Amino acid sequence: MSEPPEETCPLPARPPETDLEVVELRPRPPPADYREALRLAESEARRRWGEDWMLLSWYDRDRDFEAPQHVSECHQDAGVPGYVDYALHRGARLKVDVDHSRFVFFFLPVAVD
Repeated sequence: MSEPPEETCPLPARPPETDLEVVELRPRPPPADYREALRLAESEARRRWGEDWMLLSWYDRDRDFEAPQHVSECHQDAGVPGYVDYALHRGARLKVDVDHSRFVFFFLPVAVD
């Protein structure tokens, strides 16, 4: 009796429990665009980790655009948007929500040796 073949495209395991910190920013006036919201979010990452961080994923509701691009195509029936799942499975430690989820950014600290 032969063994079943290995999956060629296995589903990822659930992300490990993380210490995801969530920061909600409600600037007044609201940011004019994605670039202004990104500057606000980056300042939160910089406050925690200096220059040693990486932007993992983000969402811009104004343009209905996410990065990485097309990551939600696999999540059409899922309860979690692809850009969120992508960030959590890669160890995101900071989520910055700007203007009631108009813009959402996930960051990861990067250790430099």
